[in-house]
Amino acid sequence: MLKNPQKITAAIHDKTQPADPVQRLDKWLKIARIFKTRDLAAQACEQRHVKVNNKVAKPAKMVKANDQVTVKKKNGRYINLTVLGVSGKNVSAKDAKLLYEKKEIQLSDKSKELLELVEKTKITYKPKYKGRPTKKERRKLEKLNKKPSF
Repeated sequence: MLKNPQKITAAIHDKTQPADPVQRLDKWLKIARIFKTRDLAAQACEQRHVKVNNKVAKPAKMVKANDQVTVKKKNGRYINLTVLGVSGKNVSAKDAKLLYEKKEIQLSDKSKELLELVEKTKITYKPKYKGRPTKKERRKLEKLNKKPSF
């Protein structure tokens, strides 16, 4: 018989767990309460509003301690976060703040004005419809593209 089976099982479990715990970026952003839901965090990643170590990151990017995460918020401000740890489950707001160190970037008045202008131009030139045109729109397009018969 084994002398101490608890030590053996503990040793096996220690080997299977990675030395540096990692977690998906969208999940970490939700648990750290940077975004309200995981879906919003994933959308921000897809819209290229989130960078990890100065590279645009997808939602499935794995983050670990000491990674630098930059998030662009709606008001045009950027927030630099240093990952201090990851958590496998949701935690309280107090504990969520322990998962990162926050550094907010201060922008000059000129750069704020420039960001506002860029946001306005995005809205101005945004396409009216997304995806396939409706039947009514298709008929209008066919009418415009129809060759005149002489």
